[in-house]
Amino acid sequence: MAVVLIIAIMATSAMPLLHEQMAAREIDIIARRFIAHAQFARAQALTLGTPVRITPLADQLWDEGWVIKSGCIERKSKTPCIERLWFSQGDIAPVYFKGGGKQFIDPHSSKRGIIFNAAGAAKTAQGGFVANRLILGHERDSRLERQLILGSGGRWRICDPAKDAKVCR
Repeated sequence: MAVVLIIAIMATSAMPLLHEQMAAREIDIIARRFIAHAQFARAQALTLGTPVRITPLADQLWDEGWVIKSGCIERKSKTPCIERLWFSQGDIAPVYFKGGGKQFIDPHSSKRGIIFNAAGAAKTAQGGFVANRLILGHERDSRLERQLILGSGGRWRICDPAKDAKVCR
């Protein structure tokens, strides 16, 4: 009976740590998935030679998920412009974008998203460079945070402010 009691006490004391590790894993998975999708969008823009964008689903907040779309491909005939959808990510709960994911908003059109031009650069509709970050949080642990940072060269990185305070600035 004493052995069972000791095991129960040890299991009870380990549960918060286990929940924290599970939350950290979930937030890391979503961060890596978002970056993989953004890199896919950039690669498609380079391959096709046409703009490709990653935007929130239904032009809402990033929390609802995102979709990768090609720019319209003009045809020589009089048929309408064709927009190609590759794939999307749906609801990402319990992970969320802090501030509703208000980052990556084009200042000219007020639309959310990242447009990669035919050269693979992240640009606004007016041609300006988009350098920004998205900040992920987790519902179970408000202190848990990951920052997805897009640099001027198109390089993404994941920053954990709890461990890399100097790098996340």
